[in-house]
Amino acid sequence: MKPEPQLRSLSIYIVAAEESGDALGASLARALVAQGGGAIRLSGVGGRAMAAAGIVSPFPIEELSIIGLNAIPRRLPMILRRIRETADAIVAARPDALVIIDSPDFTHRVARRVRRAAPSIPILDYVSPSVWAWRPGRARAMRAYVDCVLAILPFEPAAHVRLGGPPCIYVGHPLIEHIAELRPNADEAQRRKADPPLILALPGSRTSEIGRLIGIFGDAIARTATRVGPIELVLPTVPQLASRVGEAVAGWAVTPRIVVEPAAKWGAFRTARAALAASGTVTLELALAGVPTVAAYRLPLIEELFLRIAGLQATLHSVILANLVLGENVVPEFLQRDCTPQQLADALVPLLSDTPQRLRQVEAFGSLDRIMAPGAAAPSAKAAATVLDIARRGRRDLAAAAAAAATGQS
Repeated sequence: MKPEPQLRSLSIYIVAAEESGDALGASLARALVAQGGGAIRLSGVGGRAMAAAGIVSPFPIEELSIIGLNAIPRRLPMILRRIRETADAIVAARPDALVIIDSPDFTHRVARRVRRAAPSIPILDYVSPSVWAWRPGRARAMRAYVDCVLAILPFEPAAHVRLGGPPCIYVGHPLIEHIAELRPNADEAQRRKADPPLILALPGSRTSEIGRLIGIFGDAIARTATRVGPIELVLPTVPQLASRVGEAVAGWAVTPRIVVEPAAKWGAFRTARAALAASGTVTLELALAGVPTVAAYRLPLIEELFLRIAGLQATLHSVILANLVLGENVVPEFLQRDCTPQQLADALVPLLSDTPQRLRQVEAFGSLDRIMAPGAAAPSAKAAATVLDIARRGRRDLAAAAAAAATGQS
């Protein structure tokens, strides 16, 4: 009897530059090891989650965090140095595949340098840039240095086809792997209906976002309580911002319970009747949890003008992620000058009782599982399978690899 052939050892390099990408990289790393039969060598740049999955970063990715245009000049030399160092390390390692995750201002610059210096290394981009929202020309430009995009939003493959981007495969959103944490059990569903209603306040996960929104949110909640009576308020945040948030809400008319642990956050999601949230991934989390939401956002005027000049697409029907996935404007959004306490309260109050506004959101959110389903495999497993397939084939056979991977989309 012939011995079974041994799998060729593969080297995968993963680069993530912020916390959300670090979590995604950690899930991908675990899935790669599980599917690789012990023949996978991992290295890369990441944070604590990737370190726990066996990838120790050469520098802390917190160095790369830039919030606001004012911070860019001061931090730019260090960031450019990290881009060069990361690209040089990848070229020296000559991995079978490079996976860059989100944070395109950093990771795409790394990818371009790697492509110039070592064109034989396949490069996959896990999480598409928002080419469907602004700077659509990036999609076509990516073809020069990205061989395959692993999309986490179901409408993105069609967007890349329309815009002339690289081959793009929908692997599924990482939230799909955590649905059980978002959905209430029978007791939690009853708490959603009980009084006082539990409201979530989510003014953002960055210092600048909180600074612009937290006062407006506090005033909107106060106006809501004046109209509906007693409410219970929960404000999830990240540990490093807890003290800043605590100081900012000290004068609120309704004192929120601040939670920082993931378990406490998801517990609040499972029992909340409604939410007031900053635009971002959290709107999709809330939609998957079945929590009717009012979304809001404000940028400084100079950044708003910069985005418009850079090519923000006025044709988008919404900037709210939940609405974009659903394909309709279900979650009301109040942006820039429309983001006022009175308008937010006017939209939030109807979501606290059995109104057409609440029913419309709940019914629409019920279709998300069907819209976002990536197939039988978990998103991280599907992403890992595509990475391994392309790594084994190499760039010379990449067209065939992409075609083979694309057959698993439905």
